[in-house]
Amino acid sequence: MISGRKNQLTKQIGEYLVAAELCRRGLIATTFTGNVPDFDIIATNESFDTIPIQIKTIRGGSWQLDASKFIKIGIDINTKIQRVIDKENLPFPELICVFVRLINQGDDEFYIFYLIDLQQIIFEHYNQNLTRQNRMRPKNPNSTHIAINVDKLEVFKNNWKLILEQKTKIEV
Repeated sequence: MISGRKNQLTKQIGEYLVAAELCRRGLIATTFTGNVPDFDIIATNESFDTIPIQIKTIRGGSWQLDASKFIKIGIDINTKIQRVIDKENLPFPELICVFVRLINQGDDEFYIFYLIDLQQIIFEHYNQNLTRQNRMRPKNPNSTHIAINVDKLEVFKNNWKLILEQKTKIEV
């Protein structure tokens, strides 16, 4: 299977699994198949409360992200030493994220949290990694890549109540 096709299938499986789980919990959920920049699903309840949700799906390993979208990173042009300056201002800090780990049918895992929670994890994890590496990235000194492992998200596993308790009201 072509890599791009496999990646697209992984993405869609994650979105459809989350939509199905939300429907099981009494919400109507629709996916947008990658056509909306900031979210992948909109869920709504009987009162027309709507919840945009961002989905990230992996088949194994860790979720790969660009830390510079969440934190301000300074890179000295001469020494290539990096330092975390501050957190970025997130446009939607309370956007709900669902990270999906595909395992086997019926065994998939769901980690549900706010975008601001992810930012905090990245802030701490990136700083820890830089400290271990003497503030220099070993392969590419300009890289701002970060891998988020399952253990960093364990506290958010199956946190469906975060979505079910949302009351983001829109005017109909």
